[in-house]
Amino acid sequence: MSTTEERHEHVLEDGTVIVHSHGEEHGGHHHGHTHSHTQTKAVINRLSRAIGHMESIRRMVEDGRDCSEVLIQLSAVKSAINNTAKVILQDHIEHCIVDALEHGDKESVKELERAIDRFIK
Repeated sequence: MSTTEERHEHVLEDGTVIVHSHGEEHGGHHHGHTHSHTQTKAVINRLSRAIGHMESIRRMVEDGRDCSEVLIQLSAVKSAINNTAKVILQDHIEHCIVDALEHGDKESVKELERAIDRFIK
């Protein structure tokens, strides 16, 4: 049965929730490699590090640490997040977009464009 669809929820910075599903729109026949991201573990590790870093910055603020120190740490987290986004994008382009183009799925490409647009604002 190709009725099993993976639903993804994305919450954007402005609070908008985007729900979309993978598998169904292609008839589900090549569901196996619609979303075979190879870098998921690396991305999760990077996110965990960024979360830990943010928590230590919060403690710095709670402890009344120097503002410029806090800002330096924040900019480090910002670049870590940007680098994580690059890994996600690369992975997505290499796997999903290549796949989407093979199957004439223009919607996935449009979706990626919208996501990049929001990220780079």
